[in-house]
Amino acid sequence: MSMSSQVTVIGLGNMGTAIAQALLDHGYRTTVWNRTASRAQPLAAAGASVAKTVSDAVAASPLVVICLLDSAAVDAVLHGIDGAVGRVLVNVTSGSPAQARRTAEWAHERGASYIDGGLMGDPPDVGTLKMMLSFSGDREAWEAQRSTLEALGTATYYGEDPGLAAVEFLAQVAVGYEFLIGLLHTLRLVREEGVDVAAFAERVAGSVSGYAPLVNAFGAAVASGDHGPDLGSLDVQAALMDDLISHRESLGVEAVRMREVKRLMDRRIADGHGDQGFSSLFEVLQGDGRAE
Repeated sequence: MSMSSQVTVIGLGNMGTAIAQALLDHGYRTTVWNRTASRAQPLAAAGASVAKTVSDAVAASPLVVICLLDSAAVDAVLHGIDGAVGRVLVNVTSGSPAQARRTAEWAHERGASYIDGGLMGDPPDVGTLKMMLSFSGDREAWEAQRSTLEALGTATYYGEDPGLAAVEFLAQVAVGYEFLIGLLHTLRLVREEGVDVAAFAERVAGSVSGYAPLVNAFGAAVASGDHGPDLGSLDVQAALMDDLISHRESLGVEAVRMREVKRLMDRRIADGHGDQGFSSLFEVLQGDGRAE
């Protein structure tokens, strides 16, 4: 078996185990290591080799995939490695762009290539197109290992800056959380009014797809600085905000986000841009990172 078909997976939580199993399923000679050795037993039964130490694990394969709980765990494991010269380290542990750049520097100082990655999906999705993977870092290493990493799902390379994959991952996840916490507050509002929450949620699910064109339009507007009236002019939208705020507050439902939107609208209108749309609030956000 050629060296190009050998992969090591460090970290055997649910996601790391799924990665190792997917590699085994694709015919890769897979070595695994986990701080708690018992986690490796099912993979050993499936054909994986189990390294006794993390240094042995790194030495076993030219490609090393690291999937741990957080960046602190990554740092702890990496500092236990004796050597990594000539290895390609692919870290798919979630972390910040700054952490990715620091880890890349650590790897380069030790003669290793570094690729940072983000995984958007659940463990059962690994090895299918449903698993979305973002990668960035050493381009030559990416090109060399691309086919192996694509065996894990739908992979996209964002550039040589090792922090770009983390930017993509954190931003994508943040959009989801922003939407979902807003949804939960709104479901509380609906329930307080005695409306069938499940039925309302089903109607929202049916309308969510309509936001896709708006997302693209907002991206283009922010990139160009040309803000059309999108949802309607701010002069008109601002009038609605008072109703949204008062409705929530009358029922004791959180209204912080609505008040933020109203403040931003008022500032943009006061600056003489009441004829523009919601995307133009981006211009108010720049420079201070908060609503006042």
